[in-house]
Amino acid sequence: MLRKQMKTTSNGITEGVIWKELLLFFFPILFGTFFQQLYNTADAIVVGHCVGKEALSAVGGSTGTLINLLVGFFVGLSSGATVIIAQKYGARRFEETSQAVHTAIALAIAGGAGIMIIGLIFSKAALVLTNTPEDILPHALVYMRIYFCGLIFNMIYNIGSGILRALGDSRRPLYFLITCCVTNIILDLLFVAVFRMGVAGVGFATVLSQLISAILVMTVLMRSQGPFRLELRKIRFHMNILAPLIRIGIPAGLQSVMYSISNIVIQARFNLFGTDTVAAWTAYGKLDSLFWMIVQAFGIACTTFVSQNLGAGKIDRVYKSIHVTFKQCFTATIALSVLLCVAGRSLLSLFTTDAVVLDIGHDILIHLVPLFFTYIPIEILAGSMRGAGDSFIPMILTCFGICVLRVLWIVAVVPFHPTYLMVCYSYPLTWAFTSVLFIIYYKKKTWLNKVVL
Repeated sequence: MLRKQMKTTSNGITEGVIWKELLLFFFPILFGTFFQQLYNTADAIVVGHCVGKEALSAVGGSTGTLINLLVGFFVGLSSGATVIIAQKYGARRFEETSQAVHTAIALAIAGGAGIMIIGLIFSKAALVLTNTPEDILPHALVYMRIYFCGLIFNMIYNIGSGILRALGDSRRPLYFLITCCVTNIILDLLFVAVFRMGVAGVGFATVLSQLISAILVMTVLMRSQGPFRLELRKIRFHMNILAPLIRIGIPAGLQSVMYSISNIVIQARFNLFGTDTVAAWTAYGKLDSLFWMIVQAFGIACTTFVSQNLGAGKIDRVYKSIHVTFKQCFTATIALSVLLCVAGRSLLSLFTTDAVVLDIGHDILIHLVPLFFTYIPIEILAGSMRGAGDSFIPMILTCFGICVLRVLWIVAVVPFHPTYLMVCYSYPLTWAFTSVLFIIYYKKKTWLNKVVL
């Protein structure tokens, strides 16, 4: 019935003008990611001005890195579902598309519950292990525990939005995030500025906002027609979908974990420089996130275009999609880098008025921002390979090029030059090296043999 129902549906991703379709798909993802970062940034701005630099460090620093470690693994795992849904939909296999949708939601519920339990149990030990300063620790612990209590909502939203994007709909996830962002900002101001709840208020605002976004995405999926219609009674694991999902998703999840582990090592090193440096690194990270949201949005767009066009058997269109994405991502990155270098100090002052923190943050910014472009091949090519069903080799390349070398730099080089800038240099050095590895593997074309159809 689903096949007959969707038979005449046109698909711009597999049929339209590539650069136009990419931008039409990319911008809602970009704006959606922007609003997602905006409500995280709102947390930092509100607590930074209303509570202090200790609270600012508590909602960033080790807290953000540790949360990303667990959440990032699940988001990487769920990318396997996104790839399978996009490939099945591109190949017009609508019954299997429906099975993949219900398997993905089952994964969101089970995975969210599991990560919530892990986070609640090990939050304090993880913060202590990463050398979180004593004046930050109580605030960070409160924020993390509240955040993990609402993690199932976060997972449902991420999976649900991934389902819609896999099918070519990147607009409704944007609308959900705008709603979520506005709600979060209002609740931040209410809980922190009015009710004086401190870091706990920021945590509650975040959880309630994520609950709203989860309800919205579930409502849309349940009211939809066609292969991505969600029926609660059908939510379960379909083994024919779960096996390839795990094959693609586990390496992608581990790749995210490796990034997070290396970032935890770096954060632990930053923590040794004191609260001012931690606050500066947190403030810089909010500006740094502008780059990540752009490059990751291009990566997501490329994954979807590669997946659907491979499913449709259009190999030439796969290569064209990758090349166009590269050009667009490079142009956007250069423009952002110029903006941040020119207006960096003014933007940092949004988060704090502390002169020492501003000096350190600006120093970090001018040394890292001009080298953002060295990361582009990693994100675009990894997204392309994941779209083809190959996530194991990208994981290996990331493990060695990013994680191992970055940790070696911190352990073997930084002790001889113990400055925060020497810690920062670990980023562009490993980006450039790993980009070369990805380009070499991409040229071999063996990643095209991993399609799950």
